[in-house]
Amino acid sequence: MGAPAGEPWLPDLCRLPRLAAMLGLAQLVVVVVVLVPDAGSRWDLSRVLSTSGFALWLALSVSVLLCVCRRALSRLPRHAGALLAVALAAAVAAAVAGAVHVLFTSLGPTGEGVSALRFVAGSAGVTTLITALALRYFYAVDRWQAQVAAHARAEADALQARIRPHFLFNSMNMIATLLRRDPEVAERAVLDLSDLFRAALGAGEGDSSLAEEVRLSEHYLGIEQLRLGERLRVEWQRDEPLPWTMPMPRLILQPLLENAVLHGISRLPEGGTVRISIRADGGLLRIAVRNPSLPPESPGVHGAGHAQRSIAHRLGYAFGPRARMVAGWNGGYYACELELPLESGRRQG
Repeated sequence: MGAPAGEPWLPDLCRLPRLAAMLGLAQLVVVVVVLVPDAGSRWDLSRVLSTSGFALWLALSVSVLLCVCRRALSRLPRHAGALLAVALAAAVAAAVAGAVHVLFTSLGPTGEGVSALRFVAGSAGVTTLITALALRYFYAVDRWQAQVAAHARAEADALQARIRPHFLFNSMNMIATLLRRDPEVAERAVLDLSDLFRAALGAGEGDSSLAEEVRLSEHYLGIEQLRLGERLRVEWQRDEPLPWTMPMPRLILQPLLENAVLHGISRLPEGGTVRISIRADGGLLRIAVRNPSLPPESPGVHGAGHAQRSIAHRLGYAFGPRARMVAGWNGGYYACELELPLESGRRQG
């Protein structure tokens, strides 16, 4: 899978992490050169520092040039654009190396002389090799991230599609039984169902927020309470202040509550209480869902692993490695807890 239509395919070296990586590669080359056994070369601190400065300046120059020319090069076919990008890097290296050589030779003898041709050609050759490897690596990373993003969007779409038949059929059956017994409650259920599907499916793609996820979950639990009656009890614990506008992937909380109802409460004759706690501390947003449940190995009890794996995958893509999901059964209760970093918000691709 390549870059999306209209997006440059050439890796973006304008990002600070990638610029730092280019500078790190340049410094790594210097370290390798210094450590290579060579009886004819003697390295002192002054020479190491000057070589490091030259390598870092080369890496910075190449990175800035490719950053500026990124969109223009991306208009070319990939092979031609990649070759031209590497050629530009070689030209910049040759020009900088030539200027440095002239500057040092104009200051007088430096002890160990290196011919201009060897110095310029060697600098251009090493820069070409490093630039080609770096661009190839970043290009592969970009493709992988695009595939992960597409997979996350596909899983979100699958969760949205999953809500339609199962929940819709149960809700319509419940409304049908209420029409004669309690028309007002049936009308409220229809309105809640409409609001739920409008919030869950009407927006299509795009981020949700903590407030939207909670509101969506309240609509869902309201309808399930009408269906299950007193068997389903809900307790919300909201420890203010909370980052209600915090962006997050759509359909994160509702599937967890659906699992709590379908795989927990609905299988218990006496029902039970679903407890949802939301708090922010230590730079993390913590969301926990806890409900009574039969042991996972009980007959007729099927796990909810697919939905949880999908949510964990999408959270990992959106928030990075600090996002965590912990779930498990213990002492008659099933608990699932999410931890999302507050300071970074949605991760940039």
